[in-house]
Amino acid sequence: MAEKQIPVSSCADPETPAPQRSTIPVRNDPEIEVPAEEAGLRAAPLSKALFSKLPKSIQKQTVMDKVVIVTGGARGLGNSIAEACAEAGARALVIFGADPTLGDEAAAELHERTGIPVQFYKVDLRDGGAIIEAVNAVVETFGAPDVLINSAGIADSNIKAEDYAHAMFRRIIDINLTGTFLMAQAVAKSMIAAEKPGSIVFIASMSGSIVNYPQEQSCYNASKAGVVHLGRSLAAEWAKYGIRVNSISPGYMDTALNRVPALDAQKKIWTSLTPQARLGNVDELNGLAVYLASDASSFMTGSEIKCDGGYSLW
Repeated sequence: MAEKQIPVSSCADPETPAPQRSTIPVRNDPEIEVPAEEAGLRAAPLSKALFSKLPKSIQKQTVMDKVVIVTGGARGLGNSIAEACAEAGARALVIFGADPTLGDEAAAELHERTGIPVQFYKVDLRDGGAIIEAVNAVVETFGAPDVLINSAGIADSNIKAEDYAHAMFRRIIDINLTGTFLMAQAVAKSMIAAEKPGSIVFIASMSGSIVNYPQEQSCYNASKAGVVHLGRSLAAEWAKYGIRVNSISPGYMDTALNRVPALDAQKKIWTSLTPQARLGNVDELNGLAVYLASDASSFMTGSEIKCDGGYSLW
């Protein structure tokens, strides 16, 4: 008996710009070649013809023919990373997120910009059953994924620890840490079942290893520290399956969530404490994420890479 349905939006047909909607049940218990020259593509994907002409060292730095899942891929850092994976040769993109409006729009826009198949699954990352069913549906459509990039997360800042509600603490841990584990577990199980190596990339935070100033955000910091150490631990456990797990820890990034007047004063402080004297651009994680997803990083697992403009040096 189906308990609920997961909405799925698929964008794959160039002649049909609107997403094709369907659902998959949550229970209790082909390759598409798109020429790079296709009119209207703003982010032309790497074609097999061009790939074959690249030097071997450059070929390894792509995600050619890989199926890539990105959580939080509907906006911000995750959306930018998803597009970068398409440019680097991904065969298909799959976005997991909680907001169906943002997800549908992102899937349609990514498909329009890149020409490759894009699916969106409306999934609450705290719902392990929904995650399993969604990953199973991805496997049925594209085969076992090659790459998972966990970019979804929330932040609560400027709340004193003594005033932080218990329910808020559970929520931030459940989304940032538990959700990261549930996604990694489901995707890794599909890779193991297919006897297929893969790469898992966690978008953590420099806040997992430092205490930020001036904002009070102890609970967020704890959630991201957990993500980093979870990545190391899973890397050790899953190395025998050929599954690599690495983390990227960004500094302060110029995302839409940080472009609000209430943060203007704090952003001046953040900038003053950053050796590069600026916030990171949204696309400045792209190359690193693609590298960790690619075979160029094949001997790299359990690592955390900070990309913070030098903030954590001081």
